Amino acid sequence: MIDGGNDGFTRRAVIAGTAGSVALLTIGARGAQRLPSGLFTLGVASGDPVPDGVILWTRLAPAPLEADGGMPPEAVPVRWEVAEDERFAEIVRHGTVRAEPRRGHSVHVEVSGLRPARAYFYRFLAGGETSAIGRTRTAPALGAAVDRLRLCFGSCQKYEVGHYAAYRHMIAEDPDLILFLGDYIYEGDPSSKEAVRLHKNPEPKDIAGYRVRYATYKMDPLLQAAHHAAPWALTWDDHEVANDYADALDEKNSDPVAFLRRRAAAYQAYYEHLPIRTARPHGPDMRIYRTLDWGRLAQFQIVDDRQYRGPRACQPPGLIEAHTPYQSLVGRCDDLFDPGRTMLGATQERWLMDRLGATKAQWNLLAQQTLMHQQGRIDSAHPERGVQYSADNWSGYPAARDRIFRRWVEAGTSNPLALGGDIHAFAAADVQDPARPDGRPIASEFVGGSITSLFHDASFKPQAPANGLVYAENEIHGYGRIELTPKGGEVVFRGLDDARREDSGISDLVRFGLVDGRPGLNGGPA
Repeated sequence: MIDGGNDGFTRRAVIAGTAGSVALLTIGARGAQRLPSGLFTLGVASGDPVPDGVILWTRLAPAPLEADGGMPPEAVPVRWEVAEDERFAEIVRHGTVRAEPRRGHSVHVEVSGLRPARAYFYRFLAGGETSAIGRTRTAPALGAAVDRLRLCFGSCQKYEVGHYAAYRHMIAEDPDLILFLGDYIYEGDPSSKEAVRLHKNPEPKDIAGYRVRYATYKMDPLLQAAHHAAPWALTWDDHEVANDYADALDEKNSDPVAFLRRRAAAYQAYYEHLPIRTARPHGPDMRIYRTLDWGRLAQFQIVDDRQYRGPRACQPPGLIEAHTPYQSLVGRCDDLFDPGRTMLGATQERWLMDRLGATKAQWNLLAQQTLMHQQGRIDSAHPERGVQYSADNWSGYPAARDRIFRRWVEAGTSNPLALGGDIHAFAAADVQDPARPDGRPIASEFVGGSITSLFHDASFKPQAPANGLVYAENEIHGYGRIELTPKGGEVVFRGLDDARREDSGISDLVRFGLVDGRPGLNGGPA
């Protein structure tokens, strides 16, 4: 954990100072380049910590809601500094990088040479201005004994339907790491339906549009504050590109060539706005699956279930050729259970199976986007159709899901946990061995609600027992908190009183115990 002596920074400079922490400090003359003022409107961030370093991020954008961020079409030198104290009396690492127009004047610094399991402070300097100060943390040394890990996990933060009070409470948790499991932005046109605020531009389909959409989100002071308070690890889901996309097809089965152009722009903007340790995107391709180790206590296997997935199951013939929207809820058909179908793609799936066999961590957290349990749904518009399944999540790819479950068993993966988002609901369940569905649990699954996004489905909670869910809640928003120790730990679902309010209170909805060597839910509702 981050030292308690930094508590003043957490409360004062991050929560109370969400506006003031972005105040710019003069460091001298503005230099030869005549730059607009207010370069650091989008804040700073860190991510993907390793034992000797971390990724640091910022983007220069004095006019963030303009396509070019209000920056001139030239590279700008940006100095970065890392210190052991927030006054920067002891700067331990520093350097200069170039913020280039072709990268939206974003900056990604891969810092190395730091000490394991330590808190650090960082900032950027450009054009006579100084950014907000961020706090980050390195991971423990590989194989090191770790007493405790605290992380918060969430997903689905649609800007229009709520405020980001969840992050105020995450900051107060003082987590070592924030894990975000997809839908960092939403791509649709502005819509006043159930809105408390509106997107600032039409649905983005090119790099200019996606930059404005990300800037809309990243200007939020509470979201900035959460990035300033702790390192993040992220993966994406569909809305970072387009709703329910699958590989080269969007939900409307539009022309794949045109869609891949859009995907390339979306991936570029994702890279430009987030502190992720990954290769730069190459057109519509960008690898983001990876592992993150926390000493010998935990390993995160972070996957991408969008970019490589196979065709949707049980679709009426001719939809793709006619560019007709896909059928989102499907019944049982032979195609649904075809063992050749894939959610992760063959290459990523082989990588994951290898990681699950090679990991030496005591706790193994599969960081993926959605609910893994087979989820039956009742379509309110067509209840006569009975139970159906989503073609867009693991329920549409059950054989691919079961291969992961079987691998946990055959590889003896220690204490596996599946974490998810996407469904805009809290859910918890035991995971069974596909070969012994009535046997003892082999793992647990936790979906941590949504930061704001809505899911008005009257069938979700009534269907929960039939879907194997021990806990299900889709009208309360919030996040999950996990504490891990060598002996066990706890998962807590935290629910906001009203996600439409910036000052919303929060409470614990339910708690589940984790016990080393005893998989399955321990505690929580019966």
